[in-house]
Amino acid sequence: MRFQKPKQKKLNGCYLLNHMARVKRGKMAHKRRKHVLEYAKGFRWGRKSKYKLAKDAVHHAWKYAYRDRRNKKREFRRLWQTQINSVCRKHGVSYSRFIAGLKKSKIELDRKILASLAQNHPQIFEKIVEKTK
Repeated sequence: MRFQKPKQKKLNGCYLLNHMARVKRGKMAHKRRKHVLEYAKGFRWGRKSKYKLAKDAVHHAWKYAYRDRRNKKREFRRLWQTQINSVCRKHGVSYSRFIAGLKKSKIELDRKILASLAQNHPQIFEKIVEKTK
């Protein structure tokens, strides 16, 4: 069976297809590129001005920013634990014993507050340590 052309109007030897008008996309493409280059402001070398390099650099930056917003919370918690541990050991208690004592005596202070108390108000922190023993 032979392939048959669709029955459509013919104009100057060409078949007319029922399509919408052509859309030129220069305006949106320019807007998208400009947006990426605005985010790449302050980057070094060609990554601030060349679209191809800027796009790659910006996508990496966004990926790292997303990941590190979560990592920041972990890092701060580790820092507070280290600070609390160092001050607790000066008072003769390990970090784990101190936290267990806090839970037993139902003192509900988070690590951020405890670390700031240990640094800025050592007398108050010492009283908390005494209550947990």
